[in-house]
Amino acid sequence: MEQDEQDLAGHRERLRRRFLEAPEALPDYELLELLLTLAIPRRDVKPQAKALIRRFGSFADVLTAPVEELMAEAGINQRTAVALKVAREAAIRLARAPVINSVVISSWDSLVDYCRTAMATLPMEQFRLLFLDRKNVLIADELQQTGTIDHTPLYPREVVRRALALHASALIMVHNHPSGDPKPSKADIEMTRAVREALAVVGVQLHDHLVIGRKGDVSFKALGLL
Repeated sequence: MEQDEQDLAGHRERLRRRFLEAPEALPDYELLELLLTLAIPRRDVKPQAKALIRRFGSFADVLTAPVEELMAEAGINQRTAVALKVAREAAIRLARAPVINSVVISSWDSLVDYCRTAMATLPMEQFRLLFLDRKNVLIADELQQTGTIDHTPLYPREVVRRALALHASALIMVHNHPSGDPKPSKADIEMTRAVREALAVVGVQLHDHLVIGRKGDVSFKALGLL
């Protein structure tokens, strides 16, 4: 083994050891570097890790970035981009596990954590509908729409149709604000009222509407808007 290869192998071994001892102590670029080594085993990937952090802003933002934007970076091919996306999906599923088949009202903090993990750093608006049964157990978590950076269409009739198909008794609406500010807009408020009224006609309750942003999250119910 040449000296450069020995140095690289030694560096990676030290990085792995530090991660095993205290994973939370690794800065974003080193955590990303360690992840990249799994997809790129025979090259120094520290430059790629630092370049990705510079471009997208944080470890979470790198994992959330579209595949085509990741591949625009030198040294990042589809295989590497997929590895990053696998890590993000694993994080989402880990966050979702405590709320699936659970009574949502008594697992509220876990629900919000899951929504933040799945949506806070998305570059485009996205709407999710969380369908509940009569005991407020989560029976379905569905992505309804993905829109632009500041708008996502959601049609009350489609929400009602899906709620009836799932025999849901209630639901929670969730969407993100890519701007970072979770404060509901006038359009958010009007659309929520329209959905609530449409659901009421068929006896389905709208429990809440959560707006997720980088700067936090807000509940329509907590704001007195529901």
